[in-house]
Amino acid sequence: MAEPAPRRTPETSERQRDAERSKRRLLEAAFDEFAAHGFAGARVGRIAEAAGVNKQLISYYFGCKEGLYQAMQRSWLDAEAVNANPAVPAADTMMWYLRESLSDPRGVRLLLWQALNDDAPDVQDQADYEREQEWMRRRVESGEFAADLDPEALQLVFMGMTMMPAAMPHLVRQLFGVEPNSEEFIERYGKTLRRVLAALADPPKPPKKGSNP
Repeated sequence: MAEPAPRRTPETSERQRDAERSKRRLLEAAFDEFAAHGFAGARVGRIAEAAGVNKQLISYYFGCKEGLYQAMQRSWLDAEAVNANPAVPAADTMMWYLRESLSDPRGVRLLLWQALNDDAPDVQDQADYEREQEWMRRRVESGEFAADLDPEALQLVFMGMTMMPAAMPHLVRQLFGVEPNSEEFIERYGKTLRRVLAALADPPKPPKKGSNP
């Protein structure tokens, strides 16, 4: 006979809620720290202090600094998986990336740190890369992008167009005379991005002879 499951008491539920709150605070503080200093320059002591928790909780919940970094990055990848899948039109996905990077440029800064130092642990596994490549191939197959375009090259184009304003905000101010995260810039720049995507799509096929117009 199976043993009954342990009864959840109010004290147990409160401890679980406290644990989840502590994890969320640590992940948010880690995002700030890693974005400001990169993986090598980040300090777990500063992260714990900013989160208002004991530094030992980082080891308890995440194992080490690398584990905390990976958990922080994984939360971003989970959000990306919802908004970047092929069921969402490419133009809407691009606008999500643009708004996300401008409203919170920490993600772009993390990528720049990785490019400069190449010392951060790689959070994405092979399955993540293959999934992203498959999604882009499916967009090509559906006609969102022309069939003779390279899906891997399209990924780089896609990333570059959406990340550049957050990576170089001073250029946005010089060229447009507004802040990068302003609605004026997002609408103006986004309109051009949509036209670029439309130009990359397969042209509509002409109607067959004898068919009704």
